[in-house]
Amino acid sequence: MISIIIPCLNEEANIQATLECLQPMRQRGHQIIVVDGGSTDNTISSSDFLADKVIRTSPGRGRQMNAGADVAQGDILWFLHADTLVPGDLDRHIETTLAKSGKVWGRFDVRLSGNQVLLRFIEVLMNWRSRLTGIATGDQGIFICRKSWQQTGGFADIALMEDIELSRRLKKNFGRPLCLSRKLLTSSRRWESCGLLKTILLMWRLRLQYALGADPAILARKYR
Repeated sequence: MISIIIPCLNEEANIQATLECLQPMRQRGHQIIVVDGGSTDNTISSSDFLADKVIRTSPGRGRQMNAGADVAQGDILWFLHADTLVPGDLDRHIETTLAKSGKVWGRFDVRLSGNQVLLRFIEVLMNWRSRLTGIATGDQGIFICRKSWQQTGGFADIALMEDIELSRRLKKNFGRPLCLSRKLLTSSRRWESCGLLKTILLMWRLRLQYALGADPAILARKYR
C-alpha cells in the first residue's frame, strides 16, 4: 500500500481536483490522507468524501506531513502538495521503479500549470537542478519507503526548506533519489501572482541563504 499524504491550508479552490485525480489509486487499495493546518475555508468539507483520513493539526508543512505519516498504513509514503494534479497510474510507476532500482526514495519531474513560455524554462531548470544535486523539493512529490522514513526521522519541524533538509538526510543515508521523468502538474499561481523573474530571484536567494545557515523562520517570512 502507498499512503498519499497531502498537507493543506485554505486550499478549497484546489484540493478537490487534486483528490479526484487520486481516486483510481484509492480504488486499487491505496490510502489518501489529508492533513489540514487550520483552514478557515471549506478545505475540510471538500476533502471528506475523497480521502480515507482527514486530520487536523497546527500549521506548518513539515509538522503536518509528519502527522500524516504517523497515521499512515502504507509501506510507501508519498507526499503531495494540495495544488498538484497527478496521472492516475503513478502508483504503479512508483512500485515498479522502486523495485527495479533498489532505491528507497525518489521524486517526479514537474510541469507548471501556466502557459507562459518562461515557465517552460523554469520547469527544465527545476528538474535538472534536482537531477544534478540529488535534492528533491516538495512540489516534485517525494516518496519514501516507510522503513527508511522511520530511520531518517521524518521532516524537521522548521518553517521553510523542510523538503530540502529531508532530502539532504535521505541522500546522505540512502544515496541519491530515483528521479522519474513522468510529470506532476503543479500550480504556477505563486510564480504568476508575484512575477516570474521576481519569484526566480527570490527562490535562488532563499536557497543560497539557507545553504549559508540562515534561520528558516526568517526565510519563511521573506517567502510569504
